[in-house]
Amino acid sequence: MNEPLDVTRRYFLGRGACLPLGAIALGGMTAGASEPAPSRPKAKRVIFLTQSGGPSQIELFDHKPGLAKYAGTELPDSVRMGQRLTTMTSGQKQLVMPARTGFHFGRKSGATVGHWLPRIAGISDELCFIKSMTTDQINHAPAMTQFLTGNQIPGRPSMGAWVSYGLGSDNRNLPDYLVMISRMQRPSDQPLYDHYWGSGFLPSRFQGVKLRNARDPVLYLRDPEGLPRELRRGMLDTLGALNRSRLEQTNDPEIATRIRQYEMAYRMQSSIPELTDLSDEPEEVFELYGPDSRRPGTYAANCIMARRLAERGVRFIQLFHPDWDHHSRLPSWCTARCRDTDQASAALVVDLKRRGLLDDTLVIWGGEFGRGVAGQGQWDSPEAGRDHHPRCFTVWLAGGGVKAGHTHGATDDFSYNVAENPVLVRDLHATVLHLLGINHESMTYRFQGLDFRLTGVEPARVVREILA
Repeated sequence: MNEPLDVTRRYFLGRGACLPLGAIALGGMTAGASEPAPSRPKAKRVIFLTQSGGPSQIELFDHKPGLAKYAGTELPDSVRMGQRLTTMTSGQKQLVMPARTGFHFGRKSGATVGHWLPRIAGISDELCFIKSMTTDQINHAPAMTQFLTGNQIPGRPSMGAWVSYGLGSDNRNLPDYLVMISRMQRPSDQPLYDHYWGSGFLPSRFQGVKLRNARDPVLYLRDPEGLPRELRRGMLDTLGALNRSRLEQTNDPEIATRIRQYEMAYRMQSSIPELTDLSDEPEEVFELYGPDSRRPGTYAANCIMARRLAERGVRFIQLFHPDWDHHSRLPSWCTARCRDTDQASAALVVDLKRRGLLDDTLVIWGGEFGRGVAGQGQWDSPEAGRDHHPRCFTVWLAGGGVKAGHTHGATDDFSYNVAENPVLVRDLHATVLHLLGINHESMTYRFQGLDFRLTGVEPARVVREILA
């Protein structure tokens, strides 16, 4: 597929996020597909609050008061059913460790949120919880790769890249897809690989652009000292003419990408400094997001940046907050990550709603898997943690066409297996695309003779039970 044809097709469909024409076109493309196309998109953009490392659903969302009576006893074989464990706990007894905290209950919805997340608990009636997420990946890198790209093997486009490819952006001065990583006070032992926001086999213009926590938020954007603006413009015009000539000869999409990205970089020389200058934010915004929001690079500051990007029409915004991998000292380390993220996550939802942006912004909060019910180490010690657990975990969503105050799915009494309404990773992807007005079965890209899609070749379904 060459770039000019790709751009024409994408922009024809992409207007579906704001004009009926795009929805009509998308409906035509999906005629006869097993998943019917949405009549209109519900969401125009996505903010994905990615919590890397596997947050413990048992402490944070999946209230299991009955675990107290099993404390310190071995997990029944009828529950585990021979499911695999990592080498970190396969050699120890699987002794049940109940939640190390109590729970809040939503006033209207009854949604359960752990005491370690009081601000998120305070807005739980605005949220849609999926408690029956499940994956087949038990280690971080393949699980996160699958969570973000639909396949555990690196090389596929990320969800943000697919959305950029399918819809483009309403802002000519910023990339379609922007990524921010929290600046942590201690190093995380879980790396965040570039392929998590990569474009895979899609043209590279669709990959996520990382906003750095540094003097230059985007590398190589600043002109060298002494280079006049008009000289830079002349250089780009000449370079663009040469590249367009070469594009006519080769039809290479990467040349079209290079032309576009040079022009985007030129415009970003003005748009990025304006975006990252928070001096125009009133005092009450920093109070809403919490004291960390004044420190550049923190999760809280990045949440403010995410709202600013949403206001500017950026299509896919992804925040990564690492260090949720709590194999030990769970009560200490998990509460620390909750302090990092709780107030700002809730503030983002509140802020979007009061600005009229939540209805067409889909906010997603979640990690690549959950944590197991057995204690790692001595279960009743402050030093105990929890091992990886792919069989069930929780994510929450807000805005963008999902039900507020709704809980979907359930786990067994041990938060070990899904008991009701399992949601696969590819089902979540299909649902996100559906809310954006895209039929997941129809948006494909041909590579090496195959038509690839985000949700892969196995059956995936839109989780219609969570749709408003």
